[in-house]
Amino acid sequence: MGRTVRRRFDSLDPVDIPSMSLDTLIDSLPDLVVLVRRDGIILDCGGGHGLSSLKLTRESVGKRLADLWPEAVAQLIAQLARGAIAARASTEARFEDSGQHYEARLSARGPDRAVCVIRTVLAVAPEEALDITGERPRLQLDRRGFLRRFKDSMSLAALCEKPAAVAVIHLDGLTDIAQSIDANIAEQVMSAAILRLPAQPAGFSGANSWYLGQLSDSLLALVLESSDRDVIESGVSDLCAGLREPISVGDGDFHLNPYAGVAVLGQDAASPKILLQHARAASTFARRSGSAKPCFFTDTLKLRSLAKLDLARELREAIANGDIGLRYVGRHELATGRLVTWVGYLRWMHPVRGEVRPAEFLRVAESTGLAAALSRAVLSCLQRDFTALAPQWDVDVRISFGALRHHVLHEDFAADIARFLAEGPVPPHRLELRIAEKTFVACDPAALTVLRQLGVQLVVDEVGRGLGSLDGMARAPIWGLQLDRAWVTGLRSDEVALKVCRAGISMANALGLTPIATGVDDPVQREQLLALGCRHGSGDLYGNAASDITQRRAAVSG
Repeated sequence: MGRTVRRRFDSLDPVDIPSMSLDTLIDSLPDLVVLVRRDGIILDCGGGHGLSSLKLTRESVGKRLADLWPEAVAQLIAQLARGAIAARASTEARFEDSGQHYEARLSARGPDRAVCVIRTVLAVAPEEALDITGERPRLQLDRRGFLRRFKDSMSLAALCEKPAAVAVIHLDGLTDIAQSIDANIAEQVMSAAILRLPAQPAGFSGANSWYLGQLSDSLLALVLESSDRDVIESGVSDLCAGLREPISVGDGDFHLNPYAGVAVLGQDAASPKILLQHARAASTFARRSGSAKPCFFTDTLKLRSLAKLDLARELREAIANGDIGLRYVGRHELATGRLVTWVGYLRWMHPVRGEVRPAEFLRVAESTGLAAALSRAVLSCLQRDFTALAPQWDVDVRISFGALRHHVLHEDFAADIARFLAEGPVPPHRLELRIAEKTFVACDPAALTVLRQLGVQLVVDEVGRGLGSLDGMARAPIWGLQLDRAWVTGLRSDEVALKVCRAGISMANALGLTPIATGVDDPVQREQLLALGCRHGSGDLYGNAASDITQRRAAVSG
């Protein structure tokens, strides 16, 4: 209850809600709320029941803060109140009293009054608390507070022509922990990662040379008072090295992969908003390229961003025109070579660009909200292909479709599949839906049950790439597990790949599921997979199936 109410209050500024009585506001909050005059006289107060110190009662009304609280705390609150009243805005700070950390936020209420909200702050690093002298904290993890400070410091740096840069660090792995284990565990891992950061990264000196903020569940931002790329790279690399060390939470050790992007004020952008966007774009590039070093924003990245905008526009047109289709690869029984499934993969033949790789346009589809529309459009393509090619197949050969993550997690996904089956011509028992392992762990079990009741065959795809849930796989109505191609390809030469394949196949067999391999390119791989207990597979060993079926489809349509 307290947490929900607190978020409501955070979204409102008392100066914007004159219709709400102070008594109502005070009674609805578990934190200490004080209506204070600019000279420090208490006009009203309430809450504070959970505070270990700094308590006030109704008898405190009319008294001075300096008579009830430690002098340093009272002076700080009075100073913040005067600042809020003068600026007709909000001021905030963190401080410590009697071993307890607090956060104070004051908002102007008229020409001589301010509302002060004081909250306890849990699990704060010692260096994060505000020294009552007025020095700002090094760590300010409140998102709104950080963004406000970031905007102010960037504007000041531009005005005074001081060097400044911002680095965004993406902690890869936190989303998987939240989805496959627990969101609270992911929050604890993030907190532990932040608190282990060195007090002074390599190459930086001075109390105000950098400060940190948390932008989202997996993004950190650092503001650096430097434009020297060597110094920035050294300092950010030092921070990332600390974040790569195993983090112990409870009985488990967790590993995060930090990817950093940097944008420099004046060189890459002039406004704080664009600077932060460019730093985030650079961190995304670092993540996709697997770079352990910080990636600096460049004109090349800017051109790539513009190219993505063009690609997004063309992708929207291609979806509307039905220009994105499927290429098919045959899946066979490894022991006999019998064809069992035609597996469809996305294919976009652009009239100018040529064939656009799925990895390229899928990222654009996901970032622009086109993924679900693309997935639905490809279902229509699946119907046309089945009509043209099914008469040439055995009656038990299935057709397989890999639904996109945004579509699978959409509330209408099961209804879309039901509508697809009702329209025909694909019978339910001949349709296979592939769901990537990372998507599967986030699926609603009830939706999977509905799909199975429709008669659809479900396969968890890309097993070994994400963090799967054994409990979810054991309980979900799925038919098979398909190993990620990278592990099957490295089966002969990589001991780790062999272990992953053995574990994945053993897990599938133990759960009563069908193990499937992709990337079976020669007889040696096939024999290895058969020895491990794998039954079905696809790859170059069975010929260029994609070209064969494309030619046959063209012949049928012609």
